Amino acid sequence: MAPDADRSEGWDAIAQEFLAVRSNAGASLVREWARKNLPQSGSIIDVGCGSGVPISEALIGEGFEVYGLDASSALIAAFRRRFPDAPSACEAAQESAFFDRTFDGAVSVGLLFLFSEDDQQKTIRRIAAALKPGGRLLFSAPRERCEWPDMLTGRPSRSLGEDAYAALLKASGLDLAGCCADEGGNNYYDAVKSVRQA
Repeated sequence: MAPDADRSEGWDAIAQEFLAVRSNAGASLVREWARKNLPQSGSIIDVGCGSGVPISEALIGEGFEVYGLDASSALIAAFRRRFPDAPSACEAAQESAFFDRTFDGAVSVGLLFLFSEDDQQKTIRRIAAALKPGGRLLFSAPRERCEWPDMLTGRPSRSLGEDAYAALLKASGLDLAGCCADEGGNNYYDAVKSVRQA
């Protein structure tokens, strides 16, 4: 990618508009997923955390150790103001070292489908590598293979579809455990890292 490319995928330019319209959709689903599947007080990386509301906020409220990652300097600044004690980094998910550590869980809500197919593949592989054996990944994307313009940035969004995501997860050392939907009808993929993974 060109050095002057916008790693925030257009989100820096519309950060204030996004903060004004972001709903609580997904927070309850993510909270219940974490309670059910992750160790109490476990570590979770929120990939594409934005301001941290509502996803990181819900997880921190449950006592999880949340790390925020976002390529938008404006959104990560909002995250840091709200959660000054939570580790955070302003980095593109496709290139991040993910704090050079492993996590019990990872969530990515409203991010992956903003990327090209290659960048989605790269990011899922990187997240998988940052999970502990038995760790879980929850990310949002439609079950259908489709493309649409993002409502705020106008940039293209694309879902690879359930079959492609399942194959990509498998190739990355993760098994698709299932799909679920939040109160807004948004689909989430739940994947688990094999305990045999180093």
